[in-house]
Amino acid sequence: MPTWVQLVYLACAVCFILALKGLSGPRTARTGNLLGAAAAVVAVVVPFLYLDLHHVPLILLAIAVGTVGGVVGARRVQMTQMPQMVALFNGVGGGAAALVALLELKELVPDSGSVGWFTLAATAFTIAVGAISFAGSVVTFAKLQELMTSRPVVFVGLPIVFGAGLVAALVLGVLTVTSPAVWIGVVLGLLGLLLGLLLVLPVGGADVPIVISLLNAFTGLTVAAGGYILQNTLLLVAGTLVGASGTFLTLLMAKAMGRSVANILFGALKGGSTLGAGVASDRPVRSAGPEDVAILLGYADRVIIVPGYGLAVAQAQHTLRELVDVLSGRGTRVDYAIHPVAGRMPGHMNVLLAEAQVPYEQLVEMDEINGEFKHTDVVLVVGANDVVNPAAKTTPGAPIYGMPILNADEAKQVVFMKRSMRPGFAGIENELLFDPKTTLLFGDAKESLGKLLNAVKAL
Repeated sequence: MPTWVQLVYLACAVCFILALKGLSGPRTARTGNLLGAAAAVVAVVVPFLYLDLHHVPLILLAIAVGTVGGVVGARRVQMTQMPQMVALFNGVGGGAAALVALLELKELVPDSGSVGWFTLAATAFTIAVGAISFAGSVVTFAKLQELMTSRPVVFVGLPIVFGAGLVAALVLGVLTVTSPAVWIGVVLGLLGLLLGLLLVLPVGGADVPIVISLLNAFTGLTVAAGGYILQNTLLLVAGTLVGASGTFLTLLMAKAMGRSVANILFGALKGGSTLGAGVASDRPVRSAGPEDVAILLGYADRVIIVPGYGLAVAQAQHTLRELVDVLSGRGTRVDYAIHPVAGRMPGHMNVLLAEAQVPYEQLVEMDEINGEFKHTDVVLVVGANDVVNPAAKTTPGAPIYGMPILNADEAKQVVFMKRSMRPGFAGIENELLFDPKTTLLFGDAKESLGKLLNAVKAL
């Protein structure tokens, strides 16, 4: 590899690190994303400039298909479907790494005597874990897209089958090192696909986005291993960054759910999945119209907004921002309380509200704002449910018990905007809905917020 190529790859690696740093904050996220994308484009172009590549037309065709698919998909995807897109992109990365490792294994077999054991072990790892990531990501996509049930799918003997599959994969991995053969790699890849399915099928409810993050870490590790196999330092660095960040994100999300990663993956096998019965309640609640809620908001000194997935579904973020602007103009202090797992992935609400030009200063994380609820006149919950459900603190048998929540129940008044009495993503009732200080405003969030905005202006 020429020196200039190594320098370019080093610069791209630095850009990847800076991009990851930029993505850690809303103000710098766009710049970080563009920087990482630009570095990736340069990294793809460089091999055409110094290598004697074969099948160039096929390579260019594949790049063109991927580019068109990525651009069209990214532009058409709705905010509510962003986790599904992330799952698909992640799965494609894992699958690609597994296929590259299989092709490399074919090249290594004739000279296996002179190939180091670690290279063959990395090849086996990439094939197995890449296939697991691909199959698991497809299942998470299907669950979130409602192409299949989002409830845990279990069957008698699943732990035994899964355990036997892991042992078989380990045996095949050892054989890849001691007696490398292409057919062993193919079987290992197929077994990886099966393990990916068995890993994700038992996961249900609010756990699915966390599994997406875990599979993203898997893909990063396979890309890093692939970089070692190909002796490409840039792939090694990029994969390590993705693997490390995905692992940390998984642990942070699990902490936000108040559960361990093992419980998230295998909790359904002993009834521990975060998904309840999902039956709408017929218990009486106090409801009101937009005019009544407008009076509560219009004469409040302190208001906290709790956004959730329902806000994204209704695409009501712009109307909500207008309402907050009107309240702020009347002298009301208004902030948005952001739960780490509100929506369907970390940062979902931040991105949604940033799209509506909401000032970053008004987006307050859970740990910072939880102490403010007891001094708040009105909490307006828009499309959220589980992240304010007191059952997480008071009901040991609840699926979400132990999950840190926003302390909306400590406010003087709570207004819930809901389409119906259907439970949240965890599928359990929220006792806060039946609290005497809680008022429900039923209807589509965008339509209800529009009426509420007009009513507040009319005060």
